[in-house]
Amino acid sequence: MSPHFLPTRKRSMTGLGVVFRPQLPPERLRAVARVADDVGLEELWLWEDCFREGGIATAAAALAWTERVRVGVGLLPVPLRNVALTAMEAASLHRMFPGRATLVVGHGVQDWMSQVGARAASPLTLLGEHLDALRALLSGERLTVRGRYVSLDDVALDWPPERAVPVLAGATGPRSLRLSGARADGTLLTSSTSVDGVRQARQLIGEGAKEAGRGEPHQLVVYLLAAAGADAEARLRAELAAEGLEPASGVGVAGDAVAVAAAVRRLAEAGADTVVLQPTGDEPDPEGFVRFAAEEVRPLVV
Repeated sequence: MSPHFLPTRKRSMTGLGVVFRPQLPPERLRAVARVADDVGLEELWLWEDCFREGGIATAAAALAWTERVRVGVGLLPVPLRNVALTAMEAASLHRMFPGRATLVVGHGVQDWMSQVGARAASPLTLLGEHLDALRALLSGERLTVRGRYVSLDDVALDWPPERAVPVLAGATGPRSLRLSGARADGTLLTSSTSVDGVRQARQLIGEGAKEAGRGEPHQLVVYLLAAAGADAEARLRAELAAEGLEPASGVGVAGDAVAVAAAVRRLAEAGADTVVLQPTGDEPDPEGFVRFAAEEVRPLVV
């Protein structure tokens, strides 16, 4: 193994999840979450996209409506929230639903941050300070810090999580990937990441971790844009076009369970610990897509 690569988590098989897209109204979440729980899907992921649905509210509801499925929020834009509030909400979820919540923070889409008057002059500095404070607060530490963006005076959680919980960062470019390796417990990559992009991300994360003197496993979660059904190819092409990507970019997959599972395995071989299937925004049957992932794709992924 290259010294620039961090080891992935030891597991018997690649983790598999599905995104509940916020293009769906929030009242649809209950049915999708319950199907995910019933069919044995491992992970259901939610987005906090401006200006659709809040990540913590939807995560709490999905966790309360289910018994076993893990729920991820990818991601919470840090310019929108004070780190003490992020820590309070995260700790509450982890104590009420131990082992079932995964939270990802990121610097957010800068145009959206400008719309709400929260754009930071240095998004990476803000993200780094937020990560450091959030991880410390969730570990039960009492903090007094005076950063460029994060300022805390003798702050500690009354109800921190009862066990260590990971904090992930959303990252895309080289600087944010190195930052995640140095200061987060895991990284979330968008669905525009190719197989080669996953390999490069794993290397950059490893470089950041090495510079920070960290050697623990680093969880890598990757979204995979996926479409199934009779019009899968057309829906995938339309979604890629909307994102400014070419069909030949090596991003996304359309087809049956065999094709989707093969794409999942390629990402896993490149370094992904968990692959989360991201349906197209116009997916006609979200509950059916969850069943497809759990019952047809999952058995083909090792």
